[in-house]
Amino acid sequence: MASPNRSVYNYFYAPAAIFLLAYIFTLFQQLHNRGGWLLMLFFACLAVAFRGNKVLRGLSFTMIIFAVVSLAMYYPQFFRSVGNFKLSALIVPLLQIIMFGMGTELSVKDFARVLNMPKGIIVGVVCHYTIMPLIGFAIASLFNFPGEIAAGIILVGCCPSGLASNVMSYLARANLALSVSITTISTLLAPFLTPLLMRFLGGSFVEIHFWAMMWDIIKIVIIPIAGGLTVHYLVRGRFNWLDKAMPILSMTGIALILMIMVAAGRDNLLMVGGLLVVATVIHNLAGYFLGYWSGRLLKFHERDCRTIALEVGMQNAGLASGLAITIGKMATAGLAPAIFGPVMNITGSFLSSWWHNRLPKDSEPSNETEKSKMFIGSFVGAMAIAHVCASVPNFHILEWQSLSDTDPKWKEIVTYDKPFIDQGSLTVSDKPGIGVEINEEGLKKYAIPGVPFFV
Repeated sequence: MASPNRSVYNYFYAPAAIFLLAYIFTLFQQLHNRGGWLLMLFFACLAVAFRGNKVLRGLSFTMIIFAVVSLAMYYPQFFRSVGNFKLSALIVPLLQIIMFGMGTELSVKDFARVLNMPKGIIVGVVCHYTIMPLIGFAIASLFNFPGEIAAGIILVGCCPSGLASNVMSYLARANLALSVSITTISTLLAPFLTPLLMRFLGGSFVEIHFWAMMWDIIKIVIIPIAGGLTVHYLVRGRFNWLDKAMPILSMTGIALILMIMVAAGRDNLLMVGGLLVVATVIHNLAGYFLGYWSGRLLKFHERDCRTIALEVGMQNAGLASGLAITIGKMATAGLAPAIFGPVMNITGSFLSSWWHNRLPKDSEPSNETEKSKMFIGSFVGAMAIAHVCASVPNFHILEWQSLSDTDPKWKEIVTYDKPFIDQGSLTVSDKPGIGVEINEEGLKKYAIPGVPFFV
């Protein structure tokens, strides 16, 4: 089933190449009125094609962002207003929908994690609200941008981390629980810390009203999250269509926000776009670097260091866009957030993919016996849970991490009547039992002397 799916996605590379060549032709012929649509179709085809590639799949949504930004750059007049209605008025409601979606994914357990890992959360939040604001201030000062555009760079640095960091932490084999906790706490602290930091660091570039910005963040972030959290406990799981719709609605909202922001600031973007992209990339990469090494210097495990790096380097650019509108600077202060969002998704995808292929050293067993113990438990446990899930009505997907049948020792320890893993999926035996038998003779080879097999 997996191979046909991949082949279908691969068909989209050909039209992507055709649209790119057609776009290049329009550039030489100066047919700019048609070029925007061709560039958009090129990125849209890439977005579909990337879905069939494990390495590039994380860039699929970024390609969609590039597609909508292409339209906004070429045809900004269509995305600034419809009749007398300014489309910028949609940005705050769209952000509230996105934050509501975040709330539906949270639970009280996410807040309870603070008690289980206080050191990691405190360090992550402190690094987030010190490193990124200070780097943003330094970059804004060194690059000598116009005041309002410089304020946008600082604004990005002063915002909390976004949901994208949780996805990247999962892909990077980082500490996902720590990532969710840092994102949650940094978001809840945003109504106080974001306007405070902007007042101190950005006040020289643009006028900041502390209490007004605090109330704006409460309206955009806290109230929608509280509503989503309430919905999580009242209707979560009862309406499957709602659970599936919220992520799609959130991604659509992000794309629309970027389209409107880029259209509004298109002229300014053409003036400082290249330099602003360089500044944004430096801001983002410096966050990863300093976040990671802050964790290393404080003796955190590798998984936690990866988490802190991603939580520091990835910002809630959507919130920064909304705040740029509330202070009346969408076409200037809103440019840095509009660029930072796609940039961090690209760099975050590559960084998480690189880390994904490198198992954290602190998560590897320290000796052969521990490796065997982990291995046996993985195979027996995975098959046992697969049988349990198969008996649960409406159970759709179970994902079991760190399970591999490539180690030759497994043939000495466990036996089964079918290939254990077939095209990435478990094969469940149709015979009595769970389908996995432990070979005690093989197990003795790796057992701890004096310790029984089963307690």
